[in-house]
Amino acid sequence: MATSEPTTPAPTLDLLARRVDGRDRFGARWLVPRSLPPSSFAPSGGFAMVAMDQRESLRQMFAAATGERVSDGTLTAFKLAVAREVGPHASGFLIDQDYGFSRVAAERLIPGGLIVAVDSLQQPPDGPVEDTSIDERVDLAAARRAGAVAAKLLLIWRDDERRQHRLDIAAEFVRRCAAAGLLSVLEGVAKPPAGHTASGAAFDGPAAIREAAAELAGLRPSLYKAQVPLGGAAPEERLIEECARLDEVIPVPWVVLSQGVERDDFPAAVRAACRAGASGMLAGRAVWSDLVGIDVSSHDLAAALRARAVPRLQRLAEIVDEHARPWNAR
Repeated sequence: MATSEPTTPAPTLDLLARRVDGRDRFGARWLVPRSLPPSSFAPSGGFAMVAMDQRESLRQMFAAATGERVSDGTLTAFKLAVAREVGPHASGFLIDQDYGFSRVAAERLIPGGLIVAVDSLQQPPDGPVEDTSIDERVDLAAARRAGAVAAKLLLIWRDDERRQHRLDIAAEFVRRCAAAGLLSVLEGVAKPPAGHTASGAAFDGPAAIREAAAELAGLRPSLYKAQVPLGGAAPEERLIEECARLDEVIPVPWVVLSQGVERDDFPAAVRAACRAGASGMLAGRAVWSDLVGIDVSSHDLAAALRARAVPRLQRLAEIVDEHARPWNAR
C-alpha cells in the first residue's frame, strides 16, 4: 500500500507572538527569555514587532538628518544595528532582501519571528511610495529555509482604475505564502487617487482606511497591518471609536503601523487600537526614527538604540500585553 508523504503543519501566528508566562506580584506580565525551553513559556497572542524594511524612505530620513544622500552600505549597517540591539526585544522583525535580510538570517540576530518583505516599491528618490508589486526576486521557499516565518506585502490602496489589479496582486501574495509554508502579512495604506487634490473633493481618510481593510483583509491573509485612523492625532476615546469601526470590517487578526503617527502619539494609538480589537503593532519609525543620522560606524548608535529605542519598544510591548486581543481569540 502506498504511503502518503508527511505533511508539514501550517504555521500559526504564535510564531510572531510575544512569549509570556504569568504575572509578577504587582500584576504585570513578564517576558520569558527565549533561551529557555519551550515548556517555560507560552505565546501571549499579542504582537510587539519591529519594522526595518524601509528603503528609499530610510535614505530620505538620513538625508534630512545629515544633509547627505547616504550609501546602500549605510542603510544596511543601520538596519543590522537595529536588528542586533532592538530585535531581541521584538516578537517579530521585518526586513527587506536588499538591505540586510540575508545577514540577519545567517547571523540569527532575531530570536523572534523573522519576516521578509516581498514588495517592490515604486518610489521617486525624494517622494513617498506611489505603488507596489510583488518582488519576483524574493524566493519564498529560500527565505523560509533561511529562517523566515512570514512574508509581508505593502499595497497602496486607491479607489481608481487599478483597484482590482492591486487586489489581484494581494490575493496572489496570500496564495504564494500559503504554498511556501509562510505566514502572510498584508499591509494596506490608503491614499487618494491621483489628481484628487486638483478635483477639490475632500479625502475621507478613516473611511478609505476601512474600505481598504475590508477589501484586503477579506482575502484572509494571516495578519493584516492597518494604518492608525486620524494619524493617531485625536483623543484616545475618539481613536477607540474609529478603531472599533475598523475592527468590524477586518475578519482576521490585525495590528497597526506607525507611519504617519507622531512618535509621542503612538503609544496611545496602540492602546486605543488594542482596546478596540487589534492584536498589537508592527512599527518602525515610532521605535527608532530619531536615531537616524548617528554615525553607523561608531558605538554611539548601538548605545543610543539600547538607551532609547529598546525602552520605547518595551513600553509598547507592555501596552500590547495589557490591552491586545489575542490573535486566536478572534
